Amino acid sequence: MREKILAFIEKNSRIELKQLAIVLGVDEAAIMNELEAMEEEHIICGYHTLINWEKTGIEKVTAMIEVRVTPQRGMGFDKVAERIYNYSEVESVYLISGGFDFMVILEGKTLREVSQFVSEKLSPLDSILSTKTNFILKKYKDHGTIMSEQAKDERMKITP
Repeated sequence: MREKILAFIEKNSRIELKQLAIVLGVDEAAIMNELEAMEEEHIICGYHTLINWEKTGIEKVTAMIEVRVTPQRGMGFDKVAERIYNYSEVESVYLISGGFDFMVILEGKTLREVSQFVSEKLSPLDSILSTKTNFILKKYKDHGTIMSEQAKDERMKITP
């Protein structure tokens, strides 16, 4: 039952308990108990709203920063990640494979604000060897949701 609940609420966290119970064929109390248990176990870590910021007129810049580190003795990657994710500007931190060790996602109001964070707060950390900043220019799909409208075919149809 957990997997089914998670699959439904991952796509629509606003689904009502009654509706979810009907879809899954169980009573509301069972759904509520299961949700509470998963929240306590930190399987469900939060509920979020996906916003298309481009349509709001509010300036927002998102950057994906690749970070290469030297884990310090006794600290490992987890301690370095903790130092990074404790900054309020940081939205996400992932340990990744490849040429870099972490992917750090952060948001700011301007390119300059994000660049200043990287140069003044992130790069000076002891274990940071290098960073590579990638700015997101446009989101086409985010968390499984298509963000941009489909382009219309403007070509004229010509028949012989």
